[in-house]
Amino acid sequence: MVPRPEIAHWLAASVLLFFGLVLLSEAIVGTEVFRRRLWRAYLWPSLALCGGILLWVIVVFSTFSTMHLLAHAVWAQVAMIAGAVQFAVVRGKLTSPHWSLVFAGGLLLSGLAFVVHEQNPWLYSRSAFLHHALGWTLVVAALVPLGQALRPQRVLWQAGFALTFLAIAALLYADRDVAPIFGHLSDVAGGR
Repeated sequence: MVPRPEIAHWLAASVLLFFGLVLLSEAIVGTEVFRRRLWRAYLWPSLALCGGILLWVIVVFSTFSTMHLLAHAVWAQVAMIAGAVQFAVVRGKLTSPHWSLVFAGGLLLSGLAFVVHEQNPWLYSRSAFLHHALGWTLVVAALVPLGQALRPQRVLWQAGFALTFLAIAALLYADRDVAPIFGHLSDVAGGR
């Protein structure tokens, strides 16, 4: 039994909400205080790796189209690379703040995958609007890790990175299969 796409998106939103709240709590209390308990340091890399594995499961069971398969594969790979880099940062194997450029590239690539993945215009359906909004949010959010690489000690960048995932979660919670947006829905998409 495969869940409907909106249910899968809500589950992903729940994971991203938790992920964003973990990052936001670290930004609020500071990295030094947050990592006094060793398990907390490994929380976000673990979530990213697990999210990547779950996205690979979606890739395997996705029967929608080649475009869906490729988009989910890109998101899975980006999540796993981000998790692996963060594991190396936490363990002290990577020390340069420029490693956050990996996250900037990942967010940019993920955003472009969302935009390319949705082949319909913005107002075709709520789903099309959601994909475009997610894509462009991620493209703009790619500037946050870039700021982290250039000025690593600013709390603004750390909080901005966390708020990115909270915004993505809010957008994913807004997903519905077929619902009108702005009072109009394409006749082809199931409108009247």
